[in-house]
Formats: sequence, C-alpha cells, structure tokens
Amino acid sequence: MNTQWKLEGDYLESCTCKGACPCLYLGAPTEGDCTALVGWHISTGQYGDVALKDLNVAVALYAPGPMAEGDWKAVLYLDQRGDERQQEAMETIFGGQAGGHPALLASLISEVRAVERVPIRYEAEKGQRHLTLGESVGAHIKALAGQDGGDIHIRNHPLAVAPGESLVVAISQSLFHQAHGIDVDLSERTAFYSPFAYAGP
Repeated sequence: MNTQWKLEGDYLESCTCKGACPCLYLGAPTEGDCTALVGWHISTGQYGDVALKDLNVAVALYAPGPMAEGDWKAVLYLDQRGDERQQEAMETIFGGQAGGHPALLASLISEVRAVERVPIRYEAEKGQRHLTLGESVGAHIKALAGQDGGDIHIRNHPLAVAPGESLVVAISQSLFHQAHGIDVDLSERTAFYSPFAYAGP
C-alpha cells in the first residue's frame, strides 16, 4: 500500500538564464545549458505518520539543454535537523519514489550525483528569499518591481516546479554552488519564488 503524504510551503529557484527564462516555456536556456538551485521550505507536511513541518530541502541541478528534455544531473540536499525517518521521507518524496509532482520532476533527472544531509536555512521576507546550504552554498534573490512597484507574476507556464501557483519574478543577488561537478558563481540572473503544494499518491 502506498504511503499517503502531503506538503505545503514556499519554494525558490535561481538559475543561470539571463532575462526572462525560456525554460518555463519549453525553450532552450539563454546560455545553452542551465545550472540552478531550487529550495523548498515545508511549512506543513506529513508522510504517513512522519511529520515534516518546518524542514527544508534543496536540489542543485545541471541541464545540458532545454530543461523539458531532461538529462539533468542533480544533488539532493536534506535538512540535517530532521531525524532519520524524516530524512528518509524527504528523500523518498523528492527523489520521486512517492509519486505526485516531485516524481515528474525526478523523471527529468538522469544522474543523482549525491544525497547530502546539511544545515539548510530558508528565509522568506517581503520581496526576498534566501537559501543557504552549509556555510557558503546558496541563493539570495529579490523580486523585480512591476507596475506601480508591485510584483511581476507568471502563471500557467508549462514547466513548473509549483504547478497551479503564480510565480513572482525575481533576480539573483547571489547564486553559488561548487560541488559534485555542478558549479556556478553568478548574480543578476533569473530567479522565481511562490507557494507550493504537493501530495501523493
């Protein structure tokens, strides 16, 4: 019998694309390939009888071409604050074995280069999101200002980390990851954030 699970919270992504990211619309990355950090803060969540509230997960990934075509290389980071059962549950969900939308995302990954348990901080404040893994790896992003200073939103894009949600368009203040052959050190590139809600099976 499949384990029932449900997660809700906030997510961010920051990548190497310039300007409006074509990957959302199934196009090729602006640099030909794409390196990204994606982070999730679970505000409420359950995997069977395992509570996942207030834990964080992150993925560093490299896509050699259009992201919708797959062949991603990835590193999965699990919040070391979680106990063994919580970390196993998060690895099962975000590794794609528990079904739901994470399974669709995981189907685009051809190689998981590592699964690491590290300190993960995910901070959300008005117009900004901050993801830090360990001492230095991370993404710090800030919303771009739209008309009258309001947020800029993208909806109904075909390639979505958080389907059904409206993305806030942001820009990276820093994006840094250098491990397992997935290396990036940039700023002033594409970023997004939004709520997310996943469930399965």
